[in-house]
Amino acid sequence: MLSRRTALAVPALALPAAAQGWPGSQTVSLIIPYAPGGASDVVGRVVQQSLAAALGGTFILENRAGASTTLAARLVKAARPDGNMLLLGTIATFSLAPLAFRNPGYDPLADFAHVTQVCDTVTLLVANPRWESLEQLLAAARARPGALSYASWGVGSTGHLPMVELLRLAGADMLHVPYTGSPQAMTDTMAGRTDCMLVLLAAGRAQIEAGRLRPLGISNPTRSDALPGLPTIAEQGFPGFGMAGWYSIQAPLGTPEGVLAGIRRGMAAGLADGDARRLMATNGLTPTPPEQQGEAPLKARITRELEQHRTLLARAGVQPE
Repeated sequence: MLSRRTALAVPALALPAAAQGWPGSQTVSLIIPYAPGGASDVVGRVVQQSLAAALGGTFILENRAGASTTLAARLVKAARPDGNMLLLGTIATFSLAPLAFRNPGYDPLADFAHVTQVCDTVTLLVANPRWESLEQLLAAARARPGALSYASWGVGSTGHLPMVELLRLAGADMLHVPYTGSPQAMTDTMAGRTDCMLVLLAAGRAQIEAGRLRPLGISNPTRSDALPGLPTIAEQGFPGFGMAGWYSIQAPLGTPEGVLAGIRRGMAAGLADGDARRLMATNGLTPTPPEQQGEAPLKARITRELEQHRTLLARAGVQPE
């Protein structure tokens, strides 16, 4: 693992002519929209290593947290389109914040060069250990509407909206208890002050292994190799259910296509690397398969999710701030 802001420099591989001068002697900053710590650091380092190995040059990671990831997005939007500032995009940046804020400061589709997807996050529904199965939990929620509660890391977050949809599909009702982050939400779920919550595998693995949280199902559309025996929520009577968080790379609009092609090539090689894949799997991340890499699949995903999340936010009664 490379330390934060570690510079990497190796000989560049052959690139399209338009990208031959990049990155050259310039320092390329990858802007991470969260504070240090967590899955975003792992993804950032995979991107850093992949691009340096394929393209040469110097790549650094810069954390610019704030305003639900929109601060980092606005910074990259305003940067010169020369390839020297990139954004580690997220589902929050492009599929949620543009709906949650009246003026996020950017158009999620039109204001960026959407380079490629990098990976999906693995999210689990976990519960206080007194709940033994998803079926038992939802049956109790149907029998006593509003008596049970679920925690999340914020209103309109990927810890909130999938629960709104699950409860709608199940014909059940629970009280939503939002927190400012996952740690306190997990603490209260372990203590029984809340009954369940969605949590990233990377964040909840230790508590699950210690028996302090019980995993009830995978929120993603497919099972995780990290927990192959745990069925998805969709498999447990809710076909079609599934929401996955994700990471991507965006560049300022107008960045030369040769530069973008070089980034895509470097990431394709990096995501196929065995060490990178094992590192990501250990941290609850699923590398994007080749057929879903590139601009078109990423823009299609954002477009699709904006419509889905607009509906979910309306069902949850969330108004733009």
